[in-house]
Amino acid sequence: MENKGLMLTMIFEAESANYGEGIGNVASLKKMARRDGEQYTYISRQAIRYNIIEQLGEKITPTRVEKKVVQFSPETTIEDYPEIDFFGYMKTIKGESSLTRSAKVRLSNAISLETFKGDLDFLTNKGLSDRLGKEMKGMNIAQSEIHKSYYRYTIVADLDQIGIDDDINLKKEEKTRRVNKLLDTISLLYRDIRGRREDLKPLFAIGGVYDIKNPIFQNVVEVKDNKIVIDSIKDVMFEVIEKDTMCGLIKGKFDNDREIIDKLHAISMPELFKNLKQKVKDYYESN
Repeated sequence: MENKGLMLTMIFEAESANYGEGIGNVASLKKMARRDGEQYTYISRQAIRYNIIEQLGEKITPTRVEKKVVQFSPETTIEDYPEIDFFGYMKTIKGESSLTRSAKVRLSNAISLETFKGDLDFLTNKGLSDRLGKEMKGMNIAQSEIHKSYYRYTIVADLDQIGIDDDINLKKEEKTRRVNKLLDTISLLYRDIRGRREDLKPLFAIGGVYDIKNPIFQNVVEVKDNKIVIDSIKDVMFEVIEKDTMCGLIKGKFDNDREIIDKLHAISMPELFKNLKQKVKDYYESN
């Protein structure tokens, strides 16, 4: 089977979408610092993976506890469960060696493109306490870090390895169905957190189906002054990349829509995902 990878780097806009371990009564967002000393919040790849599986609409892979660790049940296979086909597994049985499959669909963390400035929300449950009348008992005070930003993440899929595991080799129609359903899911992905539903659908996306599997745009897609930085994207357009690259845009969010369309030949987001799905179908039909 021809060596092919599906790669897509996307930008979405979200607010306070992944919390880590809190300190006292302060809920802390997951974040990291860069060498400029600024802090950037992020949504972990595990959180994004969770939302993808939750919304994929396929059977959830059964689990059980083995050696005091929860893991996928040993009898599960990629034939029945796209989750472990995409994201791999490690299954251990007492007295036997482990069975492992590396991920064939890999996600990066979604890292904010705007810095975290330490904003806090102040919370109480006064509304419930008021129902007690004058007693005003049981009020809890809490604080929660908040951050609204553009976020960037990348998904890479090894198309030639999906649907294949040991003696299992799924039909090409099933491989096409699974990958295209994955594309449908990320095109309208969302995340439920603390009573909110955050929209993770891409506002800008660039990628394609390539002969190489490098996440080529992962470290070059940036937003500056509410504009997509075009020059850094153009600078990685090797000939082998440019001929297979497609760009999708939702107009009205960024201040350089015209430049994105002119220089990156951006099309609408539904059209981008439609084209990607056709590329995936063509690939599996020809292999």
